[in-house]
Amino acid sequence: MVLGSTGVARRFGRRAAALALTTALAAALPGPVSSAADAPDTPAHPTAYVDPLIGTTNGGNTYPGATLPYGMIAWSPTSTRGDQTSTGAANGYEYNATRLRGLSLTHVNGAGCNPGAAGDVPIMPFVGDVTSSPSADTTDSVYAANFSHADERAVPGRYSVGLDSGARADLAVSKRAGVADFTFPADKPANLLFRTSNSLNGSEDAHVEIDRAGRKVSGWVLTGAFCGRRANGGVNNRKSYYRLYFSASFDRAFSTTGTWKDGTLSPGATSGGGGEGYATGADRAGRGSGGWVGFDTSSDNDVRMRLGISYVSKAGAEANLREEIAPRSSVDQVAAAGTRAWDRELRSVRVGGGSTAQRTAFYTALYHSLMQPNLVSDTDGRYPGMDGKPQRIERGQGAQYSNFSGWDQYRAQIQLLALLKPRIAGDFAQSLYNFARQNGGVWDRWVHINGPTHVMTGDPTAATLATFYAMGVRNFDYRGAFDSLARQATVPHPDGLSDAGCPGQCTGQRPNLAQYLTSQYAAQDVCHCWGGAAETLEDSVADDALGRWAKLLGLDEQAAAFAERGGWWRNVFNPGATDGAGTTGYIQARNLDGSWVTPFSPGSDRGFAQGTSATYTWMVPQDVQGLAEAMGGRETAARRLDGFFHKPDGSWSVKGGDALRYDPTNEPGIHAPWLYNALGQPWKTQATVRQILDTVYGTGPAGLPGNDDLGTMSAWYVFSALGLYPQTPGSGNLLLGAPLFPHAVVDRPGGGDIVIDAPSADAGHPYVSGVRLNGRTHDRSWTDGGLLRTGGTLRFGLAAEPDTRWATAPGGLPR
Repeated sequence: MVLGSTGVARRFGRRAAALALTTALAAALPGPVSSAADAPDTPAHPTAYVDPLIGTTNGGNTYPGATLPYGMIAWSPTSTRGDQTSTGAANGYEYNATRLRGLSLTHVNGAGCNPGAAGDVPIMPFVGDVTSSPSADTTDSVYAANFSHADERAVPGRYSVGLDSGARADLAVSKRAGVADFTFPADKPANLLFRTSNSLNGSEDAHVEIDRAGRKVSGWVLTGAFCGRRANGGVNNRKSYYRLYFSASFDRAFSTTGTWKDGTLSPGATSGGGGEGYATGADRAGRGSGGWVGFDTSSDNDVRMRLGISYVSKAGAEANLREEIAPRSSVDQVAAAGTRAWDRELRSVRVGGGSTAQRTAFYTALYHSLMQPNLVSDTDGRYPGMDGKPQRIERGQGAQYSNFSGWDQYRAQIQLLALLKPRIAGDFAQSLYNFARQNGGVWDRWVHINGPTHVMTGDPTAATLATFYAMGVRNFDYRGAFDSLARQATVPHPDGLSDAGCPGQCTGQRPNLAQYLTSQYAAQDVCHCWGGAAETLEDSVADDALGRWAKLLGLDEQAAAFAERGGWWRNVFNPGATDGAGTTGYIQARNLDGSWVTPFSPGSDRGFAQGTSATYTWMVPQDVQGLAEAMGGRETAARRLDGFFHKPDGSWSVKGGDALRYDPTNEPGIHAPWLYNALGQPWKTQATVRQILDTVYGTGPAGLPGNDDLGTMSAWYVFSALGLYPQTPGSGNLLLGAPLFPHAVVDRPGGGDIVIDAPSADAGHPYVSGVRLNGRTHDRSWTDGGLLRTGGTLRFGLAAEPDTRWATAPGGLPR
């Protein structure tokens, strides 16, 4: 059963009711308001606290390789467990798989499908003679090598590894290019294998060209197929949508060359190609192509390589290299520039105090959050359009970006991007609009490079761009984008009646929209979507965000219409649905005739996408007061929320694995700890968030709770550690919690900084006893968009016991 009021009082503190508010404020808020000056112990070089290996096991699916903020190139290992058509993890690297078959040029941070996306052109330093086709080495027994983590080093912008074969690779990158030093044993044959066809998902075609006279290797791979092996709709996505070009030059001549295709080896050849297809296992084993170059290391065992990539052309790859890396730059020099770039980016948030472990977790989370979006345009502004044609960035646009895991990112990562990097956010918004115009006006919910992959559900782009605008981002065609998204939400598209790709990658971005507009919910039996209940909730969030955006634009009629649609979540809330133990009122899928889909269980995922009714019932961030009313009032809703985070015996349940309780590993419920603020019990948000920060996140390879989803889980940590969290998509409001650090400065480009002071912050003071905003008492557990517009100082008083009186007045609760 859920905790009763007596249990709650014990759980969240026995002395709280006796605290006098005036005494608490006097004790907790001494001294003047802080200036924006950094604390003395604020790190000058936050990169020193970043550990790229965090999240490389436990399902985090991060990668440890070399990349820069928003970089095109992400040079990182591809591991193997004995199957050349698969890897140790979704993103190509699993900490516990210590055998590599190459160092691949592209990656996506935390992609959820296995294998995920990219992993293009693995380059493998191989010690020995190439006597057979590497593609025929289907178990990676010959042309792969073991390594030890003791011989591995990963820092922002640089990655190095020593292999048991005696070879070593040291890599550093710019945004679109990189340099590498490969060292080999002096007394053994030394070769570099270019596995051009061996992207994580396979490939349709590939080509390699070796220029002996020019000491160059170039080529391309035609690939795509993100989530193409998923059982729930992946076959729809087994297609190509991008071509990655590369061009590599060397500081020395080749002693040998060769190519291969499938099982055929061609020593001495300088040109070859062929794809692998998008199957897996035996259906793809032995297929593929590539080339190799050998070196005489008898007198010099070090090989220097310079490489550029492009999604447009070989010439673009070479131009990117020329523009970004000087001809004789060493790995050390490129790595030093990368460190400076990352330090500049990470100094967007400057924290003071806290333990070394907390700083490591924080700055690594910030690092993961700011890896994306990713550049897809060359230095000359050209990029691959979603129509398959080369395009050029719009006037005033800084660059074209891609890799948009919309269903995940709209809940935290895009808010952090808008908060810290509004120029990048605006260019990203324009990028998505450019793609939509090239795609017949259709905005895809998961964009990889230039491919509409349709992965997940809902209309997250509407929520994303509305949030950007609400948070002050203006450097994009916001009126054109709004009109286009509003049209997608109101004018049915033929794709909305297709079941192609369903359930996980349904083609329709607003599935069966005509029915949805008529019934005012997505009917489970005709929705052409992943799940009718989830689709209704997602569309309600998106429509509410569009309504907020329309209001800011002065479009009152559209604002009212979309605001009304934002309340359609009520049409899938069944007040009679029960858990069988006395709790009633859950989100439940419905059929076209209005009947509820049965049998029902709160722990079932029927009608939902990667979650259960128990989780999705809380996914109404735009109308928490309405949800509480439907549940019987705020007190009742709070007691139910207690049971979502605790077992019947009162102990915490925040690590996942229970279909009835909080799951920190996936997105539909990650906002739920912050709902207590709107329910008038903010001290429970403070306790719950701190419990998750302390026990679910951490350092080391298992330091993320689950799939990072392009920085989403990491962004949750960054916000929560600062004592802030976005209230709802389409809004600039921020919810307030208890900061983890005594001092933090959030840099707001073009505006005033946000200073967060919490002098008592430590493990023994997890509760808020009072807040001052710009020197004035602030008795609300949220701030409006004014803080983003002008900046300001939040000064928190923290206490060992909860204050059950602060920010609890009904008139001041988040709406």
